[in-house]
Amino acid sequence: MTTQTDSQESRILAMVKKVLTDIAKDTHTSQGMRHPLSDNTINSMRSCLELIVSREAELNAQDGNVSSSKPHFVDEPQKNVVVQLDTRKPDAKA
Repeated sequence: MTTQTDSQESRILAMVKKVLTDIAKDTHTSQGMRHPLSDNTINSMRSCLELIVSREAELNAQDGNVSSSKPHFVDEPQKNVVVQLDTRKPDAKA
């Protein structure tokens, strides 16, 4: 496979993923309301998105662009904590 074909495939995957997520956003309903899409359609969209993400990961691995980072919530506790240490000596007058 050539890089032009890989690039074309990456663009197609990105566009299909964007369209599917836009459909999900546009058809979002409040809790308790009946969703306009059937459960079967929603599950099919999820399956398609899983396949797209999987193929994108394969393409990235082929190109040597393996990402070890994972998404996280803004309020999620961080593993590393930075503690500022005050190295000044206390005043004798205190």
